[in-house]
Amino acid sequence: MSYQEEGQGRLRRLRTKQAIALAMQNRWKEAVAINKGILESFPNDVDAYNRLGRAYMELGEYSLAKETYDHTLELDPYNAIAQKNLRRLSLLGKRPISAQGGSRKVKLQHFIEEMGKAGVVNLYHLAPAEVLARVVAGDEVELKIGNSHLIVESSRRQYLGQVEPKHGQRLIRLMKGGNKYSAAIVAAAEDKITVIIREVYQHSSQAGQPSFPLKGEESPPPYVSDRIIRRELEQEEVLVEEPGYTIISDEGTEVLPPEETPEIEE
Repeated sequence: MSYQEEGQGRLRRLRTKQAIALAMQNRWKEAVAINKGILESFPNDVDAYNRLGRAYMELGEYSLAKETYDHTLELDPYNAIAQKNLRRLSLLGKRPISAQGGSRKVKLQHFIEEMGKAGVVNLYHLAPAEVLARVVAGDEVELKIGNSHLIVESSRRQYLGQVEPKHGQRLIRLMKGGNKYSAAIVAAAEDKITVIIREVYQHSSQAGQPSFPLKGEESPPPYVSDRIIRRELEQEEVLVEEPGYTIISDEGTEVLPPEETPEIEE
């Protein structure tokens, strides 16, 4: 590799990091500009086209987003991110997301917590695809106790889905005991929503009761950083592929499947 090629590669990596950082801060207009700049120098950069399409979507520029993702598919006909977002655009129609009040965004690195107080869950009994198309990673969501289920709603009070009963019932019991929680979307697709839930207040009556029990005493403490949202922005893949919840640490992730998750305490 020549010195010039090495310099170009270094510049490309730097601009890519800047583009992702802007997206993580919801600075979408600036993200459009920097991704366009990348494409001027590297016109076949599929990832830059995908990031540009995402920025256009967030700005409500749906026709430009569609054109951008179509161009991605010209370069890479089997690109899953472009295919996924073109399906999402078909569900969104012409009305921008912001037309319905906008979504409250959170910084997922704020979900850093001590052992047993944060976990990632998949939702079940999902809302229709046209509703799910309006939520993305980083959106703040609300937890609501239903008759016998823990329901997740968008910031617009739209039903999104339910937390799987094995974990939802435990959280309901703790919430009724006085605990409080915050939650946000980790990853979203037309057929799967993944949410991170964090205990923000523990009532004295619930002292010693972990919201997300670990598999064993040697399990590492959960550590949720911006790499989750970064993974979504770079790959847009759902983090949790199987039922259960995930304990996230700086040493990796541990998915607890249903047969290994703790039973509900009566």
